[in-house]
Amino acid sequence: MRPILIIVLIILGLIFAFSGCGSYNNFVKKDTAVEQAWGNVQSAYQRRADLVPNLVATVKGAANFEQSTLTQVAEARAKATSIQVDPTKLTPEKMAEFQSAQGELSSALGRLLMVTENYPELRATQSFQELQAQLEGTENRIKVERDKFNGVIADYNTAVRKFPANVWAGIFGFDRKAGFEAQEGAQNAPKVEF
Repeated sequence: MRPILIIVLIILGLIFAFSGCGSYNNFVKKDTAVEQAWGNVQSAYQRRADLVPNLVATVKGAANFEQSTLTQVAEARAKATSIQVDPTKLTPEKMAEFQSAQGELSSALGRLLMVTENYPELRATQSFQELQAQLEGTENRIKVERDKFNGVIADYNTAVRKFPANVWAGIFGFDRKAGFEAQEGAQNAPKVEF
């Protein structure tokens, strides 16, 4: 009777070990997907940050352009590019800080483009039109990459929370990660006044 008990215990131990290895490998795969998706998000934001100096330089050429608006854009860009988020430590606090800085840059760019409405000669230049089109395309890329990132985060967080994988996740140190969330007040339509 003892040899059967030993064999059963060995089989259960092997099943337990293989289950742990499989769970670990699955978490590593999903964690790597999160890092890759985060890299794509950062790349899209970097593209926008790279366009800003060209846009500002083009706009500076317009006579009597509001210097404070240009300064706000430059400061917002500097702040947005200074915040680095490690994809292995995607906490809600770090994501909120990153989103806030990127939101400030978006707002500053929005104000810049609104103010350019007062300068028809600027809006008519080929370089300004090209930069504006590139910026619009980049904003669309950012949205697409953020959506993909949130999908990868949801997949990762689901894997980390499902039983019995959640036991292995705790043992191996795989915690939930934060994704992008809508900014406060985003559910309200903006007021347009003429």
